[in-house]
Amino acid sequence: MLRALLIEDEPLAANRLEKLLLAQTELPLTVVAKLASVQEAVQYFREQPLPDLAFFDIQLGDGLSFEIFEQTEVTCPVIFTTAYDTYALRAFKANGIDYLLKPIDDEELTQALKKLQRLRAGAVKRASAPAVADQSLQLLQQALQQLQNPAGPTYKNRFVLKVGEHLRAIPVEEIDFFYSFEKATFLQTADNRRFAVDYTVEQLEQLVDPRRFFRVNRGYLVQVDAIQDIIHYTNSRLKVALRHHQQEEVLVSRERVGAFRAWLDQ
Repeated sequence: MLRALLIEDEPLAANRLEKLLLAQTELPLTVVAKLASVQEAVQYFREQPLPDLAFFDIQLGDGLSFEIFEQTEVTCPVIFTTAYDTYALRAFKANGIDYLLKPIDDEELTQALKKLQRLRAGAVKRASAPAVADQSLQLLQQALQQLQNPAGPTYKNRFVLKVGEHLRAIPVEEIDFFYSFEKATFLQTADNRRFAVDYTVEQLEQLVDPRRFFRVNRGYLVQVDAIQDIIHYTNSRLKVALRHHQQEEVLVSRERVGAFRAWLDQ
């Protein structure tokens, strides 16, 4: 049975991936650990036996998972998972055998595990060095093809909401942020209107384009153009000033500051 390591800073995403892995029949797997940060991963690879396979979420709370390779040796196969499609080539250069876009599709996960099987079979047969080089070149070519012909997930363009006796379609580009309040979820528009939505903030994070929206904490999913100012706050956190929003402070969770900075800098 292969030993798999999961590095993912969103507990729901980590639990979902674990369930997908345990339910699949392509390879018998057991999850040896679930880690949530670059720091935890570096410590694990320095102190624990090497897993047979690792899943790396690219954007973690304290930085990009590529930093793990800079701080310790990682020689096991790695499958990268991310909501972004901008890191494919870099992922394949960093020991990656595949690159899965969130939300992870069960069939794509199965194909990634089949690829691992083929690579392991080639290792058992002691493939020649030229064959390994050809295989690496093929992986890079696949990454380039993915960048040139992206087939990533589609995201919602609008939300259809019930307003009294009417239905109203709110285009995503008109939404400043989503937030939770008293067990309900709302969206606020750029012209300072508020509407209730039938989703949780966690669900909305999977429905909107992650290049435009970022979940700064458990209760707020903000759109980049709605951010008017970013202020350093206590305990290494950041405070975000949003357009038309003065009801409460919106703080970037300490564990998400690194990913937030990377999102702003993309």
